Amino acid sequence: MSVLDAHIVKRRRAFTVDVRIRLRAGERLGLFGASGAGKSTVMSCLAGIESPDAGKISLGGVRVFPPNLALHRRPIAYLTQSDWLFPHLSVAENVCFGLYNRDHNGAKKWIDELAGRLDLSRLWNEPVTHISGGQARRVALARMLARRPPLILLDEPFVALDRATTNELIEALREWHVALGFTLIAVDHRPEILEKFCTCAAVIESGRIVQEGSWASLATAPATPLLARLLAD
Repeated sequence: MSVLDAHIVKRRRAFTVDVRIRLRAGERLGLFGASGAGKSTVMSCLAGIESPDAGKISLGGVRVFPPNLALHRRPIAYLTQSDWLFPHLSVAENVCFGLYNRDHNGAKKWIDELAGRLDLSRLWNEPVTHISGGQARRVALARMLARRPPLILLDEPFVALDRATTNELIEALREWHVALGFTLIAVDHRPEILEKFCTCAAVIESGRIVQEGSWASLATAPATPLLARLLAD
């Protein structure tokens, strides 16, 4: 059974995004393409930030569009380039925001694991206004994973991070994928980043998926001249 079965149609000024995505439990898809190709539109529609003009989206057999299901009712975690932390709250309060029954033994153990693995324990009671950009990214990642969502959306989450921090966070995501088995869609303009934690790829150009497959198949036989140039950069 598919965890995600989506057909997204969304009109933009230059073109209409028309994309179909079907993923099974545990699959990790890298959505790749040039800037402005429609990647973030797809992610925003999946997350419920935007409403598609047509199509349908089902998650775990539950239809979330149409009609557009409220954001808080979608079993999705969405991490973008912006951390969107609550500045008046501490690191701990941000991580646990929206987490019900967080004092339950299983939930507490999971939060403690996130805090330790992401090196947040020593910052746990600090206001987020007192931490660095890299630390804020770790807080956002911990908050995203706190509810153990079945579907994770990552929209260029490693922008502005140094290589060492990026690699460390990717390794953490890979470890938790093994433990939790979540399904993942990630967007990044760097194929070498996506290839590290996404097992398959879908290439989008002008709102359409032009090629799907393994990273090796993309590199060996790119479907379009633009894709060949992107992979060569």
